[in-house]
Amino acid sequence: MRLLIVEDEPLAARRLARLCEQWLGPGAPPLRVCASLDEARAQLAGRDVDVLLLDLNLSGEDGFTLLAEATAGAFLTVVVSANTDQALRAFELGVLDFVPKPYTPERLALALGRVGSRAATPLRTLAVRKGGGVVLVPLDSVAYIQGAGDYAELVLREGGTELSEKSLERLEQLLPADFFRIHRSYLVRVTDIRELVASEGSRTSVDLRDGTRLPVGRSRLPLLRKRLEA
Repeated sequence: MRLLIVEDEPLAARRLARLCEQWLGPGAPPLRVCASLDEARAQLAGRDVDVLLLDLNLSGEDGFTLLAEATAGAFLTVVVSANTDQALRAFELGVLDFVPKPYTPERLALALGRVGSRAATPLRTLAVRKGGGVVLVPLDSVAYIQGAGDYAELVLREGGTELSEKSLERLEQLLPADFFRIHRSYLVRVTDIRELVASEGSRTSVDLRDGTRLPVGRSRLPLLRKRLEA
C-alpha cells in the first residue's frame, strides 16, 4: 500500500508516519509526507498513491476545498482531524474513513484495514473534476458505472456521463453495498436490476429497469443470483 500523508504539524506528521510504518510492516513502499496538498499534487498526479491521509487543518488553506479535490482523485482518502463535527460532511464527499484526533494506533489500524473493503460510511455523492473545479454527483442520479481503463464513467439516469478518476475497484470500496460488480467493466445497483437474461453461448446479461442491458461476468453470476434471491 502506497501512502501519502498531508499534515503540516511536524510532530503529528512524524507520529502518523511511525504508526503507519508499524502497521505496514517491513518491505512496504516508503511513506511520503507533505505539509500541504499543493506539495502533494505532483505526486498525486503520478497516480502512484493508493491512500491519502489528510489533515483538514492545514494552515492558510480551506480544508474542505482540499478535501473535495482529494476525494475526486484516483486514490482513497482517509481524513485525520480533530474537527469531528465535520465528519458527516467529509463522508458525503467520499472519504474512506474519518479518524478523529487524538487517535489511537488501534483506530488508525482500523481505518487502514478498511482499504480493500467497504468504507466506514457509504457515500451519497461522488466528487469528480469538471471545468477546472470539482462537482458532486448524487449517487441517486447514477444509472450504472462503467470502467474506462484506470477511470470510471458514471452513466447518468437523465443522460450523459461524468468521468471519475477512481477505478471500479476503488469505487466498490466507497459505494453502498447495494452496488454490485456484475462484470469486470460494470457496477450496478442491485435494486435497478429487473431480470437476468440468458443469451447464446451460455452468456448472461441483466436488464435494468430503464431498459439498459449489460453483460454479467461468468465468475460473478453465482453471487449475483444469491443477491437477487435474497
